[in-house]
Amino acid sequence: MSDAQRRSYDTLRSAWCIPFPPDPPGMVPEPADIFGNGNPLTVEIGFGMGIATAIIAEGNPGKNYLGFEVYRPGIGSLLREIEKRNLRNIRIVEYDAVAGMELLLPDRSVDAFHIFFPDPWPKKRHHKRRLVTRPFTGTLARKLKSGAYLYMVTDWEDYAFWALRELSATGGLRNPYDGFAPPRDWRPETKFERKGLAQSYRVRELYFEAHHG
Repeated sequence: MSDAQRRSYDTLRSAWCIPFPPDPPGMVPEPADIFGNGNPLTVEIGFGMGIATAIIAEGNPGKNYLGFEVYRPGIGSLLREIEKRNLRNIRIVEYDAVAGMELLLPDRSVDAFHIFFPDPWPKKRHHKRRLVTRPFTGTLARKLKSGAYLYMVTDWEDYAFWALRELSATGGLRNPYDGFAPPRDWRPETKFERKGLAQSYRVRELYFEAHHG
């Protein structure tokens, strides 16, 4: 961690990070209690350094943003952005999303999931570690409200086609496009993304909507 990231982590964590896992077990706040309002909830899994998260949240003050991340320099970076931009609609969970999702989020409570450039785990023996894979995609589908969306972006070709297959085979999700989705003009380009584009990596986007029977 840089000095600035550590300073932000140490001084701001108590204000914007949700204590997790709960102690005692079972004492889990509802999203409306976390934010103090019932505004639409977007959950980002793995926000990296958090710059895109902060930009999106700043442009949508009427929405709540909950970010799962375990990378402490990234948490420190986002906390710094929260302070610098005077944001009030972001909370952070310093915990693994796969393990924490069931504990923290009730079914049909989420308006959107954002998953931007997740770890591709490129070696075949590690594919089972990929985030966007069944049965976890089924958990994500259950957490979404009807009509809500899951939006994933990756520059790893194999992972893009893998995720397209996994999401297409997940009950409760529907792809409104014929394959990959067009880019969303509201998503900021990240530093990580620019590096990939400079190496001629192709960015692919997936957008699925929740439809509960």
